[in-house]
Amino acid sequence: MSGVAWTGALDRREAVRALLAARGPALVVSGLGTPSYDVFAAGDHDANMYLWGAMGGAAMVGLGLALAQPRRPVVVVTGDGEMLMGLGALATIAVKKPGNLTIVVLDNGHYGETGHQASHTGLGLRLHRIAAAAGFDAVALADLAAIAAWRPALQALDGGPRFATLAISAASPPRALPLRDGVHLKNRFRAHLGLPAD
Repeated sequence: MSGVAWTGALDRREAVRALLAARGPALVVSGLGTPSYDVFAAGDHDANMYLWGAMGGAAMVGLGLALAQPRRPVVVVTGDGEMLMGLGALATIAVKKPGNLTIVVLDNGHYGETGHQASHTGLGLRLHRIAAAAGFDAVALADLAAIAAWRPALQALDGGPRFATLAISAASPPRALPLRDGVHLKNRFRAHLGLPAD
């Protein structure tokens, strides 16, 4: 595994924009740091839940939403570092088999939030293979053409869980910061779902 060069080439903002271009009714959970900036840059939405903490928790938040909202597709957009912290989530998601859940990992081969050190994926580990081994039926290492092909699946309520790795460039675009008020984001999200603020 050591000595394997990172070959990600996709522009992260372009990839997320392409992914969410036809999101339809999907609820979108974005992981800590740059994935949240990418989702926000693609267009703020009341159905976006930006996670400002809970490192390693995006996939499990997505699972909870998918189970609680079976009539809504749920898309998790997170990074390789966060997914590596929550690998056990893949086993739980595969066992629960939520048909309406899609996990997309923006994999730049680095830990972007802690100093840009090479991550395990930058050294050769492939998250989509781990997802497949856990029991995900639909897995992909995706390029822009594959993203376009996957877009209809993001609105599906069955056939999941799905997992895609997008091998993105390690370049860091300027920050696009969504609102950081967690209470407001939670209440906005609940209101979108027709639930009272609590």
